[in-house]
Parts: sequence; structure tokens; C-alpha cells
Amino acid sequence: MNDTLKNVEVLPRAAGEEPLYEVREKIYPRAVSGAFARWRLALVLATQLVFYGTPWLEWNGRQAVLFDLGARKFYVFGLVLWPQDFIYLTLLLVISALSLFLFTAVAGRLWCGYACPQTVYTEIFLWIERRIEGDRARRMKRDAAPFTLGKLGVKAAKHASWIVLSLWTGFTFVAYFTPARELSLEAAGVSLGPWETFWILFYGFATYGNAGWMREQVCKYMCPYARFQSAMFDPDTLIISYDAQRGEPRGGRSRAADPRAKGLGDCVDCGICVQVCPTGIDIREGLQYECIGCAACIDGCNQVMKKMGYAPGLIRYSTENALKNRWGIAQTLKRLMRPRVIVYTAILWTLILGTAAALALRVPLKVDVIRDRGSLSREVDEGAIENVYRLQIMNASEFPRVFHITASGIPTLKVAGESFFAVEGAGTRMVPVRLRVAGGEARPGSHRIEFEVGAMGEPRVSVRERSVFLVR
Repeated sequence: MNDTLKNVEVLPRAAGEEPLYEVREKIYPRAVSGAFARWRLALVLATQLVFYGTPWLEWNGRQAVLFDLGARKFYVFGLVLWPQDFIYLTLLLVISALSLFLFTAVAGRLWCGYACPQTVYTEIFLWIERRIEGDRARRMKRDAAPFTLGKLGVKAAKHASWIVLSLWTGFTFVAYFTPARELSLEAAGVSLGPWETFWILFYGFATYGNAGWMREQVCKYMCPYARFQSAMFDPDTLIISYDAQRGEPRGGRSRAADPRAKGLGDCVDCGICVQVCPTGIDIREGLQYECIGCAACIDGCNQVMKKMGYAPGLIRYSTENALKNRWGIAQTLKRLMRPRVIVYTAILWTLILGTAAALALRVPLKVDVIRDRGSLSREVDEGAIENVYRLQIMNASEFPRVFHITASGIPTLKVAGESFFAVEGAGTRMVPVRLRVAGGEARPGSHRIEFEVGAMGEPRVSVRERSVFLVR
């Protein structure tokens, strides 16, 4: 084997030949201010307030939002959902997907640019980095400088801050599955269970790695949305666009110079749009799949236009048709309500209203009927035929209730023994139920019957479940 390897000749790469893998060049996004930067900041604060704050909210003496996997109960404020309510999760996922399609068809990658967790946490990590290491120029200079004790201290402070935030993020994630206050006491006493420890560390490591190290690589190479976004765009989709007719030919000039006299467009070729881009692309080269739609280039370019005394909007939200036909804002917005947008909107609102109605009309009671296979059918007193069942009654409300069980489907069919059962709030109870039919009232074979379980004093809280009654 070694002799074979010695005989292999390694050929040098030909001039101009592209390498198989591109070496990543670290991106140093420049801080930018403006209308869209304020929108991003507002959404970062809003999403993190919801994420970090929700586990600490209380509702009826328990955590407001809690996914109790051990008890197989999901609490969402006033709702108590069971595994049988999986349809609501399905509807939520369908609504989320349609919302993504609608927003993308209207205005491109709004989700990616403003609310995606990768974007949000990258923004937070960048803010920490700027506070500790300084602006873009200082960060680039420090990274290019030889390694010193001062550099180690700055880097250690930054990474320590990132790790603390990542672990707190992992803690918060686990707090949606283990009550936050209980989890806090366990963490304070260093008595976390193995699964809680694993998921805190795993989620924290993912946050630290994705937002601190990989950053734009996640958006460019790992996220599938970047690959199929173009299938949801059309010439009337609002996207971040560079107005080449106005900006070209680009070139530097003094503020007092007349660009038209010099045969130049409004673009001063300052490169700000590239410096502020978190994925490091040049929007002047046209729409690229790496663009996450954060609009940082719009804010950066508008700042330069303002300094030069030019009109803003050299880079702006626009459409392919609007740029081509030189449409104004009114005409551009008029084209947004096109057939595909109307269809997406109609389907989305139908699903939202239907899901809301289903939740509002949902009966907070579930019943599973299980036949007792140890005693399928037996003859009891006076020749009566008896079948034994087990009913699992799930009280899907947070208040204790007493339920009454009846059965129908065969003449003289009745419940023998206890028919009233109390079930605690958000609880479940397995109860034995014996059904009897008078002798000779039913021919041998299988007969369809129906159980009715209803809450005492609450006619609306009632369900029916089918089963069979066997006569030998």
C-alpha cells in the first residue's frame, strides 16, 4: 500500500483552475443605522422578550406554556392539549408554511432578514462583539495583529459572554419542557437530570456555534430556504434591488462635483453596501441566493446618499418590473395584489379562521374505549349478557368534573354498577364499565353500540364513542 502511494504523482493545479472547496474569508459586518435597522432591533427585542419571558408566565397556578412530555400534556395558556390533538400542530405547521410562501411572494425573504433565529442571534452576538472588541476596523486590525495577552483578554471576554448567553438560551429552551422554576432550583443545587443537562448544553452549543462562528455559512450552505426561494419569486415580488440605471456608471467623486458632468451615476463606489452585508455579497451584482433580505445595504446606501446630497433609494425594496418600467411606489404596490398572492391570502385566512373556530368549539373531553379482552362476553344473573370495558376519560380542562356514562344501541342495554366518575382538572382516569343486556334481547354475534360520556351540569361537554357488544 505504501509503495503504491509513493508512485502516485501529485500534479500541480493549472493556472486559473478553481479549487474544489472555497476557503472561507471572515466577514466583519459594519454597524449601520436607519429605518430597517430599527425594525430589526424591534423584532430582535420582541422575539427574545417572548422567548425568554414566556416560561416565567403563570396561568391558573402553573406555567402558562409548558410541554409536559412525561405526562403527555401540552399547556398553552388556557388550552390543555393531548396527543390526540396532534391535528392542531399539523394545522399550525401548515399555516406557518403558507405564511412563509405569502410573505416571500410579496416581499422576498422577510422571515430570514428580520425574525429567523439565526439572524436574530447573529445580531445579538455581533452587538456583544462590537461592545467588547470595537467597530469593524478595530476588529479587523486586532485579528491581523500578532497574538498578545491583551488580545487574549479581549477574545476571552467576548467568548465568555457568548457562552453565558448560549447557556441561558439552552436553559430557556429546556424550561418549555421542564417548569422554569423547578429547573432553576435544580440548576442552583447542581442537581439537573441527565436529559436536562444534555439539552441545555446541546442547544447552548448550537447557539454558540451557529451565531458565533458559522454565521452566514448557515444561511448560505445549511438552510434549504436559500436554495428554493427563487421558485417563489416572480417579477412583481418586492426584493432588495440596486437601481443600475440610476447608479451606473459608478465612480468616486467629491461632494461638490456634478456626477452628470463627469458622466457618472449616483453610485460613488464606496463599498458600504458590501461592508454592512452580513453575508458579504455585493447587491450591485443583482439578486443572489445569499441575500437574506435584511436591508442593511439600504440603510448604509441611504446614509451615503444623504451625505452626498442625493435622493435616497439607490438601493431599495423594488420589483423587477418596477425597475424595468420605472414605476413609482403607487404602481409598484398596486401590482402586489396579483392572483397568487390573493390565493395564498385566501387559503391562509381560511385555515387561520378554521383553526380558531375549531379551538373555540373544541369539547374539553376525550374518551378512549378499550374492551376487556379477559372477559369478552359472559352470562350473569337471570341469563343477562355482560361485556366489560375500560374507558379512559381525559378531562381537557383545568377544572375537576364529574362525568356520567350511558350506553345505547341495543334495547335494555344499561350500565351495571357505578356510572358516575370524578376526574381532576387536566387529568385522566381509567374506569371499568360493565354493560348488560337482558337475556334473549339480542341475537348472538356482534352489535354496534355507543357510549355517551357527559359532564354533569354541562350539556356541551359531552362526547360519543362507538364500540361493539358481543353476544355468544
